[in-house]
Amino acid sequence: MAFEGLSERLQGIFKKLKGKGILTEADIDEAMREVKLALLEADVNFKVVKEFVAAVREKANGAEIHASLNPSQQVIKIVQDELVGLMGNTNSKLTFSPSGFTVLMLVGLQGTGKTTTCGKLAGYLKKNGKNPMMVACDVYRPAAIDQLEVVGRSADTPVFIDRESRDPVTIAQQAVKEAHIKGNDVLIVDTAGRLQIDEELMDELKDMKKTIRPHEILLVVDAMTGQDAVNAAVGFNDSLGVDGIIMTKLDGDSRGGAALSTKSVTGKPIKFIGVGEKLDALESFHPDRMASRILGMGDVLTLIEKAQEDYDDEKAEELERKMRKNAFTLDDFLEQMGQIKKMGGLAKIVDLMPGMGGGKVKDSDIEQGERDFIKMEAIMQSMTREERRNPSILNASRRKRIAAGSGQPVSMINNLIKRYEESRKVMKRFMGGGKRGRNMPNMFN
Repeated sequence: MAFEGLSERLQGIFKKLKGKGILTEADIDEAMREVKLALLEADVNFKVVKEFVAAVREKANGAEIHASLNPSQQVIKIVQDELVGLMGNTNSKLTFSPSGFTVLMLVGLQGTGKTTTCGKLAGYLKKNGKNPMMVACDVYRPAAIDQLEVVGRSADTPVFIDRESRDPVTIAQQAVKEAHIKGNDVLIVDTAGRLQIDEELMDELKDMKKTIRPHEILLVVDAMTGQDAVNAAVGFNDSLGVDGIIMTKLDGDSRGGAALSTKSVTGKPIKFIGVGEKLDALESFHPDRMASRILGMGDVLTLIEKAQEDYDDEKAEELERKMRKNAFTLDDFLEQMGQIKKMGGLAKIVDLMPGMGGGKVKDSDIEQGERDFIKMEAIMQSMTREERRNPSILNASRRKRIAAGSGQPVSMINNLIKRYEESRKVMKRFMGGGKRGRNMPNMFN
């Protein structure tokens, strides 16, 4: 998970500070040395680390810290604020043309996930009321056009293709005209990449920029390449000028140094992060939320937004009615498990929950939880409809039959029923507090 190593280190440093009560200048200096090492180990740019630590040390050594009743919390707040500032302070949104037609040009080196990101971006735009089209302008990489065509089908988004032309600029021009004719309001341009930045690549991209005049140029970088991603961002920005960055594979990078360095080094904001292989695994980048994740405070707002996206209004209202009537069944329990899967599974939820991310919950525990999910699904699917609707009829003989049908021991069935009953109690208490808002997903222990 992203920032796992850094999160663990920082939380350990702050735990030591909390144990000291009153902080001396020596305590703060020692903590800052450890923070510096933690950031360097996370592959954060050296210059960025130096400036970050200096800023935190200056503020932490201020008189207000020593006069504070809880100085350790003040230091943590300073670190959090500096992390937010390092990553850009606020969420940077896409810019759309006031004329109603917007061109987004995606650029980057080979292997960063640029073509897949086009599909993810198309899906994001569709969710937000846009009608995008994609265009295949990578005429060099073998099967690049075919790949975008497959991505387009998966994203249910049209793709403009000209297999005869070898001129990417001409293809992009034709796509602009086609998008206007077809009534698409956003054109996503998938450009060619290289193994490294070269003059030929940049000349082609500059020519395309001059010809189709994109409203935004978005640079796609691979978070797992660390400082190479930062160097690529500097190179593209200096030569071409970019408006924002999409950082892919952040879920696979436990260090996260590129995400903490890029904005400071280039001055250009991270607009989106890729957090998985599926086409819906693209999130808007919020510096304040990411800082909270790094410091182990969770990201409840993103968790709520995911629940809002994935949970059907009618089903939510139906479940609420059932809970009020105390009619929550194993069918509903099975559906709740499906909702957690749609939200990215236990690993994703744990990463967003306060006090649970940053390595506090072991990967092995999460994996065991995921395996338990599969077993519980098998058990419930081996029950009759009546048994799922009325679990109270599950006597010993029925449980033995279900065990044989699901391939699970009777003890696992007993554990499932126990979890179900606990979930009913928790949700019933929650319902007693008033109408369940759509802001709160139903989950179980």
